[in-house]
Amino acid sequence: MLTALVAGVAVYYLQEYAYYSEAAFEPGREIMLTPIESDLPEPILAEGIIGIDAESSPLRFRACFRTPLTQGMLSETYQAYEGATPLNAPSWFDCFDAQAIGVGLENGEALAFLSQSDIAPDVDRVVAVFADGRAYAWHQFRPGALEGN
Repeated sequence: MLTALVAGVAVYYLQEYAYYSEAAFEPGREIMLTPIESDLPEPILAEGIIGIDAESSPLRFRACFRTPLTQGMLSETYQAYEGATPLNAPSWFDCFDAQAIGVGLENGEALAFLSQSDIAPDVDRVVAVFADGRAYAWHQFRPGALEGN
């Protein structure tokens, strides 16, 4: 019984806390989006950025920030991202609520954009922006990338 309890605590710790560290952002290029006219991501205005990442998996990246850019301007300038599916963050990274972001994407309150394609093989960085300027970024497998594997 004690072994099972210790194993359970260890698994919980490894999933929630181990491996994560503060994400490093390049000043002036913290958040990038891919323009409609190009495949070269460019920086956008972003404020109050906080993020987490881990070397153990390309899917552990999450970020929260605000942007003064409107959804209309972003939609006319940057590539939309079909199939955006935010992944859960550790419970202690409470600015990122994958369920609320997903609901916002489903009902049109939030719009998803391609940040960077192939941040890792078959993995894209996606950014979702709400009308009030709240914005979130995460990595996910490109839709269809896992089919046939």
